[in-house]
Amino acid sequence: MHVLDRRKAMSITPLFRLAFRPFFLGACLLAALAIPLWLLALGGMTGGWQPAGGLLAWHRHELLFGFGVAIIAGFLLTAVQTWTGRPGLSGAPLAVLVALWLAARLGWLLNVPWPLLALLELSFPLAVAGVMGWTLWKVRQTRNYPIVLVLVLLAVVDGVSLVDASLQRQAVLAGLWLVAAMMGLIGGRVIPFFTQRGLGRVEAVKPWPWLDYLLLGGSVLVALCYASGVALFPQLWLGALFVVLGLGHLLRLVRWHDRGLWRVPLLWSLHLAYAWLALACLGMALWHFGVSLNPSLAVHALTVGGMGGLILAMIARVSLGHTGRPLQLPRGMGVGFVLLNLACVCRVFLVGVWPVVGLWMAGVCWCVGLGVYLWRYGPMLWRARVDGHPG
Repeated sequence: MHVLDRRKAMSITPLFRLAFRPFFLGACLLAALAIPLWLLALGGMTGGWQPAGGLLAWHRHELLFGFGVAIIAGFLLTAVQTWTGRPGLSGAPLAVLVALWLAARLGWLLNVPWPLLALLELSFPLAVAGVMGWTLWKVRQTRNYPIVLVLVLLAVVDGVSLVDASLQRQAVLAGLWLVAAMMGLIGGRVIPFFTQRGLGRVEAVKPWPWLDYLLLGGSVLVALCYASGVALFPQLWLGALFVVLGLGHLLRLVRWHDRGLWRVPLLWSLHLAYAWLALACLGMALWHFGVSLNPSLAVHALTVGGMGGLILAMIARVSLGHTGRPLQLPRGMGVGFVLLNLACVCRVFLVGVWPVVGLWMAGVCWCVGLGVYLWRYGPMLWRARVDGHPG
């Protein structure tokens, strides 16, 4: 509040007062609409329509770079104001950034010419990285420089995914593990802190820097192995790396655990999402060790349960705090968390028994879970704070 010109801030349309508002809203709308469209396409019910790169390429790309990166942008561009004491992006500059993101999404859907699509697509993550880097550099906040590095790497692999269709799969997988690195980095900070605050602990569990660096560096290394194509084939040493990552994430969960968290949906949703991340690592380890396991199952444990679950848990909390509301979930949001986790259970486990039923049940649970957020939080995001403050 102290870093803002109140009169100027209050004159801005509420939706563009801070980045979490348009990006949380827009990204969840995209994710809730994209999955039904994907399922209809799989059933041959889209009348021959093809987005840029084809349906599979669009599905891979948009759930990561459209949905996931937009949420990351909304979170980081909002949080950096608190981290640095400098005003966050708002007003016309934020509206331009949102327009870039939206234009890229439409470009994929409408299959615009490749040079235009590449320009639209890459402008957004590079702009986010640039704003974050400049803001952190102004106050020399070196602790958060790794975040900028991950953002730049995400832009690089996004560019690789556009260069050649044959490279798209490995580029998207590289991007997913960069997001996993971000989940470990941010989750490692906020989950123990939120658990402490939510349960009234005297202090949060102290981090182990060696473990933090190990999980961050290991996840980035996995991403680089996917980008180079090395990780597309079983490798014993990569299996060992995934075991280390999975056990490291589980160790964090054990250290953070408190029986009381299971009574608080804002907490158990975070811990369950992080558990899916650990499970995804162990699943990939099994595949690299030669176990007859479809690696897509581990990938969806990461994307649906880990990324999707952590996103929903985080934005449910952040949206309350930054709109001036107490940290009390709106009615039905706990059901939304349950549905997101059920979506992952269906996509990872049920599809092996009933493939079509599993896919459709996962899609329905995913869409309804996000739909609950849009229903309950949409009005909060496009209206002014309830306490009368800017932001």
